[in-house]
Amino acid sequence: MARRSKRMDAEKLRSEVVQLLTNFQSVLEGGSLRQQVLALIPASEKFRDLGSSLVKDEDANSARDRILAYIRRYPQTLIAGTELAIVAGISEYPRRIRELRVEAGWPIISGKSLKSIIADDDQFWDLDVSKIKPDTYFLLEDEQDRDAAFRWNTANQIRKQKISVKDKLLTYFKANVGKHVTGEELQYLASDKSEWARRVRELRTEEGWQILTKASGASELPVGVYILATEVQAEIHDRRIPDPVRIAVLERDHFACKSCGWTISKRHPSDKRSMLELHHLKHHVEGGENTADNLITLCNICHDDVHRGGITEPALQKMMGS
Repeated sequence: MARRSKRMDAEKLRSEVVQLLTNFQSVLEGGSLRQQVLALIPASEKFRDLGSSLVKDEDANSARDRILAYIRRYPQTLIAGTELAIVAGISEYPRRIRELRVEAGWPIISGKSLKSIIADDDQFWDLDVSKIKPDTYFLLEDEQDRDAAFRWNTANQIRKQKISVKDKLLTYFKANVGKHVTGEELQYLASDKSEWARRVRELRTEEGWQILTKASGASELPVGVYILATEVQAEIHDRRIPDPVRIAVLERDHFACKSCGWTISKRHPSDKRSMLELHHLKHHVEGGENTADNLITLCNICHDDVHRGGITEPALQKMMGS
């Protein structure tokens, strides 16, 4: 069994490491290769103990607890795997990260997933892409998801189905309507194929599924998180609104319904409001174009009210001017 690191006084451990390395000089100069290797073992063990002792949290006694304590201090920050190996005091830290993600529900995303999102999706990122490596990790939000274990089990079942990557993604979204879904889950569904982010974009922009991201209607969402707002597809003509125009209108309207002021952050299971939609002031059939000055942001309830005649054209024009 591998030796477990021991948490002790960090300064005492530092002093012991220095002494061990000082004594190692004579072995390095006159010892055999095996003697040199054996002489380094105590120093290596002390280094692991020292790394484990840097996390002061009283309840961080296991490698998994120390990794979690460390990464929670730096949410939405690129964390190198070598950092986690130091505080964990073990080399098999990736398994502990998987446990935190799959069993405990912490939204930790890998460097591979990050790169896929940045390359193929239109979310807001303030990251140095050159620093993203496969063994880089990123905590999307400092909030535990108690339903994660159930979702990962669902993802595992869907992953085995002999259907296209896009169909797997849509099936999973429909099984989790209104819930936060991470890019790591979607990459797993796609069997780690990098196309998953592009397929999500196609589901939203070409097929009209209301998949929300930070940039596409839910500004309060963390980057790398997706929500399918409803199982109802958008109308055909609404699917043709270019993403840059859609985002510009949402930003102009502060990601809120211009009629009632509702935002995604106010979503509640008991409320029939579930998403933000763009309404054409001059309808397509009348020659209305997909331009920002012909579009207004409405929640799904107010949008329906417009089409029933409950909100008049002059009222909409007045909202546009407010």
